[in-house]
Amino acid sequence: MDTVTLYNGKKMPAIGFEICKNSNEEKAVQSIVKAIEVGFRHLDSSAGFQNGELVSRGLKKSGFPREELFLTSNLMIDGHSYMDVKRNVEEILKKLETDYLDLYLIHWPFDKGNGEDWDKKNLETWRAMEDLYEEGKLQAIGVSNFSINHLENIVEHAKIKPMVNRLQIHPGVTQNKLREYCKKYDIIVQACSPLNPLNVLRKEDRIRGMLEKYDKSLAQVLLRFGMDLDVVPLTKSAHTYRIEENFNVFDFKLDKEDYDYLFEWRHPDFIESDNQNGRPPQIN
Repeated sequence: MDTVTLYNGKKMPAIGFEICKNSNEEKAVQSIVKAIEVGFRHLDSSAGFQNGELVSRGLKKSGFPREELFLTSNLMIDGHSYMDVKRNVEEILKKLETDYLDLYLIHWPFDKGNGEDWDKKNLETWRAMEDLYEEGKLQAIGVSNFSINHLENIVEHAKIKPMVNRLQIHPGVTQNKLREYCKKYDIIVQACSPLNPLNVLRKEDRIRGMLEKYDKSLAQVLLRFGMDLDVVPLTKSAHTYRIEENFNVFDFKLDKEDYDYLFEWRHPDFIESDNQNGRPPQIN
């Protein structure tokens, strides 16, 4: 399994499987088992889906050693206080029946739309995560949807820099300035929603030619694009064949001309959001 290395030395698998909300509990559990079976080791469970017990069942059913998995969860926007973070992490650990999380993220930042003290609120939240990191309950800590001003606030005032920033990244939304800032400070970028433009792109002749050239699906090409962009894409599906397909992206790389085409591709339906002055869009 290919990995990337966080600046604290921890290895993170180069692709992740998001465990999404599913009203069919058995299907949700089986999707986790299948993801592990095909090779996924990076499993992301959003606190917002309140599916910790299902994740625990899936992990048990897989029989796979906990220490060989990379488990991630996050803090939702209504939990931004020092004690809320502490309670949230303890609750997640209890539900997952584990002693630690490999990565824990602030899902959304407080920003200027939340008042003049947005920066202090983010720092209070972050300090709780630093303490839990030093206690060993969190082996890596990071953020989601943080713009440069949000990151600067932590980088300049906290003891520990974020190790990960999860962003919406895909053709049409490559967030170049923000990715460059993250690279400068050794912050790994995860890509949520990497398949967003799939239905638009599939109509283009150039894309159909790519699929024939690589003998891959469009989903696989988009995931490979993210990996070639040096981000860690997160996939999700409850369907067996798609789970298998989404993992099968390690045996090819995009040629430069195809990579450049996807990197420069633009469409009015896909634009970078303004996370500086208002709450970011509700993305994973």
